[in-house]
Amino acid sequence: MTESIMARLADADELRESGARKMDWARQHMPILESIRADFERDQPFAGETIGMAMHVEAKTAILAETLAAGGAEVAITGCNPLSTHDDVSVALDAIDGVTSYAERGVDDEAYYDAMHAVLAHEPSITVDDGMDLVALVHEDYPELIETIVGGAEETTTGVHRLRAMDADGALEYPIFAVNDTPMKRLFDNVHGTGESSLASIAMTTNLSWAGKNLVVAGFGHCGKGVARKASGQNADVIVTEVEPRRALEAHMEGYDVMPMDEAAAIGDVFLTTTGNRDVIGEEHFEQMDDGVLLANAGHFDIEIDLDALSDLAVDTYEARDGVQAYELDDGRRLNVLAEGRLVNLATPIALGHPVEVMDQSFGVQAMAVLELVENGDDYDAGVHDLPDALDKEVAEIKLAAEGVEFDDLTDDQTEYMDSWQHGT
Repeated sequence: MTESIMARLADADELRESGARKMDWARQHMPILESIRADFERDQPFAGETIGMAMHVEAKTAILAETLAAGGAEVAITGCNPLSTHDDVSVALDAIDGVTSYAERGVDDEAYYDAMHAVLAHEPSITVDDGMDLVALVHEDYPELIETIVGGAEETTTGVHRLRAMDADGALEYPIFAVNDTPMKRLFDNVHGTGESSLASIAMTTNLSWAGKNLVVAGFGHCGKGVARKASGQNADVIVTEVEPRRALEAHMEGYDVMPMDEAAAIGDVFLTTTGNRDVIGEEHFEQMDDGVLLANAGHFDIEIDLDALSDLAVDTYEARDGVQAYELDDGRRLNVLAEGRLVNLATPIALGHPVEVMDQSFGVQAMAVLELVENGDDYDAGVHDLPDALDKEVAEIKLAAEGVEFDDLTDDQTEYMDSWQHGT
């Protein structure tokens, strides 16, 4: 079995101290998980459970893993993206009682999957995934584990899409909560988190301004909406490309320019994909782009920008800046790809992911999903499930209480009115 991260790195002690500082900073700004952790420490709901996780291993994720371990679980974790792990955080996490971390930044495909195999060697009873790679590996290589897996939770849009396709094919053999689809995840993580962190990572990596630039946002789902909104606030001119007519109309009605990528390719300065689909930007688009454009992806996998086609077109490629690869075409134009086409808010050298407060909300929902599986897992058949809405609301209530924000309650008469069909004009 692959060794844990602490056993693999020579400077583990030094990294551990750095990672612990990052975790401490995140912990100070995550009141939801602080509240949930206090309950978990008292009640020990996960005693005897093993939780296998494949996520972006950085400081906020580490607080989630720490919280689950505080509830009595054995936690084994690895990365869900070869470039999103912070090695110092992975080492600090590995040092926590009840947690084993296999995540390491910059590994090749073989090592990436070796680490997932190592997680599954712990024989988890619950899976927590970001992108569904761990769930897929369970079904492909460890079907014997399915009988003892209570259920799972999926963090991101791409993972939920994959799971729903798997479910539709009758191939998903244990229940999984679509954490991504809860209001607390969609409204804050996807909109504010993706919007703020993607734009900040691009700006810091390139040292360029958004003001006056034509930003082409591919896809107007929750993530695309967040990017468009935040970029407009920084004085960029936003262009949206879409394949779904209602979302294209929504973008138009919100004041953005909407056009096919074939047209946008000729006028964009920065291109940011948020679709979860493949080959959104391809050879026909590269051929129209201006010299110096930036190409970045905020979808889960590195397939939205067709880098194979771009490599075939290029006569030279070189590192223009740390985290920026320039592809020079035969006519002298240079097209610049950030983070190797992977998640730009997590995979650039200086990327920090979503803001801490945003991930506190998302990971609060994850913790509730795991608790629901442990307490009521037998109530759910194999397949993709929505998390009970009351649990999502509970996370919001914890956050409002931490912020000192009060809100109204319905009176009994109002509740009766809203639940009745008998009240007319």
